[in-house]
Amino acid sequence: MEKIEELLFNDTIGKVVAFIIGAIIIWSIGRLIQNKVFSKIKDTDSRYKAKKFGSFLAWLAIIIYFSIVYSNKLGGLTVALGVAGAGIAFALQEVIASVAGWLAILFGGFYKTGDRVQLGGIKGDVIDIGVLRTTVMELGQWVDGDLYNGRIVRIANSFVFKEPVFNYSADFPFLWDEVKIPVKFGSDYQLAEELIQKAGDKITGTYAEEAKGKWKEMTEKYLIESANINPMVSLVANDNWVEFTLRYIVDFKKRRITKNEIFKEILSSVDKSQGKVILASATFELVGMPEVSLKK
Repeated sequence: MEKIEELLFNDTIGKVVAFIIGAIIIWSIGRLIQNKVFSKIKDTDSRYKAKKFGSFLAWLAIIIYFSIVYSNKLGGLTVALGVAGAGIAFALQEVIASVAGWLAILFGGFYKTGDRVQLGGIKGDVIDIGVLRTTVMELGQWVDGDLYNGRIVRIANSFVFKEPVFNYSADFPFLWDEVKIPVKFGSDYQLAEELIQKAGDKITGTYAEEAKGKWKEMTEKYLIESANINPMVSLVANDNWVEFTLRYIVDFKKRRITKNEIFKEILSSVDKSQGKVILASATFELVGMPEVSLKK
């Protein structure tokens, strides 16, 4: 019985119990605020950031509470912690840089969840931003086009300080893309240009109208010149054919689908041209052997 009383009134055990109970209460309050308050935020991105920041504040509050509970024990450890702190900081420099990167991502506008980015050579859509790592659903690699390959990649947040961050959807959620159409020499070039232009206007005209407003916002925010948003056709003649290039603007998530629709529309128009426009293909001319006469 005396041993039980000693354990109950032991200062160390009492502080451990007080810390555990206090930490549970702080964490519960944090979760309650997230579920009852932050969950009511309508904007998905703002709600996500609020929940992440709420979790960070809860952990910070627990650390502060720990220092309060053990305040009388920490005084003698100040010097030791100061000496050890330098070594810990050196050993955990990547972790510290990742935490700093997390803060820069949240408040610096590098990217947010749902953005399509390229980080450290990895291209994909951001699906989560943690304190230490950003989680990306990867695109490409062994899959052609901007399609998911099913691989989830976690990248240290410290990359935002070390390498360029390519964001495909931040302030301007559109991309310029091109298709090249080889047309045989002798075709009706003017008709070919009209067919390709009509295909571009028909398939990407909606994107162009939407992009004009976004580009206007870009010119107001950044020192950047006006750009041609409408589909544009140009041509160049080479040794084999006349090559037409259709340059157009497209939603950053619909490059593959849009290119497919454009090619289908162009092919259909070419078939209806009744031979006035003929698509070219690679041709090879075989030079015959010179005649050899054998004299006896």
